[in-house]
Amino acid sequence: MQQEQAYEQPRKKKKVRHFYDYSLLFCIIFLTAFGLVMIYSASAYTAQLEYKGNAAYFMMRQAKIAAGGFVLMIIISKMDYHFFGKFALPAYGMSYILMIAVSLVGKEVNGKRRWLGVGPLSFQPTEFVKIALIVMLAALITELGSNINKWKNMGFIMLLTIPIAGIEAGNNLSSGIIIFGIAFVMLFVACKVKWPFFTAGALGLGVLAGAGPIGLALNKIGLLQDYQFRRIEAWLNPESDPTDKGFQVLQGLYAIGTGGLTGQGLGESIQKLGFLPEAQNDMIFSIICEELGLFGAISVILIFLFMIYRFMLIAGNAPDLFGALLVVGVMGHIAIQVILNIAVVTNTIPNTGITLPFISYGGTSVLFLMMEMGMVLSVSNQIRLEK
Repeated sequence: MQQEQAYEQPRKKKKVRHFYDYSLLFCIIFLTAFGLVMIYSASAYTAQLEYKGNAAYFMMRQAKIAAGGFVLMIIISKMDYHFFGKFALPAYGMSYILMIAVSLVGKEVNGKRRWLGVGPLSFQPTEFVKIALIVMLAALITELGSNINKWKNMGFIMLLTIPIAGIEAGNNLSSGIIIFGIAFVMLFVACKVKWPFFTAGALGLGVLAGAGPIGLALNKIGLLQDYQFRRIEAWLNPESDPTDKGFQVLQGLYAIGTGGLTGQGLGESIQKLGFLPEAQNDMIFSIICEELGLFGAISVILIFLFMIYRFMLIAGNAPDLFGALLVVGVMGHIAIQVILNIAVVTNTIPNTGITLPFISYGGTSVLFLMMEMGMVLSVSNQIRLEK
């Protein structure tokens, strides 16, 4: 009897182990650090001229915001991602308020209103819109469940997206495309019926092929601004006006062509010495090509592809649909923005003024990207590991 009691001792409960995607974390750290190096390389000459010899001005500003964003990312990654769903509708409503505000009272830079702020403190509301839309659509699609496959519900999702994307497109066409693309990707993943999405993709390619005549027609009726149409003209024939409309495109292509296979060497770019406008911003990929060559450019693309793979892995193993859709939304954002930036720099599509995630200079962009990465890591942290 005593022996039986000895064998019937209560068993210790196994501690549940949770996954945390350190591979994705490494990608984020690498891309951010690489971005700081390339920002310094691309902007040192301009910074010395504009900021009293301070060659590291742009790099140090980016580093400070990236460091703060990294801390915020780690904090968010340790939170329960369901917490963000509680603020889905208020954040979506705030998106409209911010976009209307920037259209009316935003700071005008290079003829475009993209910034809100007072004095030296400012931010781009479009970055908030992207993350708010991801959370709102993830919560709404989760609430709809299998009913998302009904046409009226699919249309409802797009009706929620099109107005905010349209308002943004008036200020920044590329951001409007990204906002619409995020909803497109999330719906594509959530819906069983796929043919409407492939049809829409084919129509998009058709519009791109006929961008010249379509752009001219939209410009005449006032739906396309003059500066936006000039970008289409520069895309179709940059050599027609090499000192004005086609200047940035041609200088970027010169940088890419000069790089060759292995590049001119880190810091040895010629185009950044006052020839290539926005070298540390939209056109930083061309500086990567010039200094690190085809090898460096492909390496950067492969890092982004590996990041996309990690997103897919986390989404596929997420504890619930809401978590999976959060990751899919972030994945769509990063993928679309990378594709658009590289396509613009290589003159595959008209110049739309879009940054390369984690690498281009932009404090607001890197801060909100870190917040998105925090949400993705939060989802990964809720995945249970089974032996």
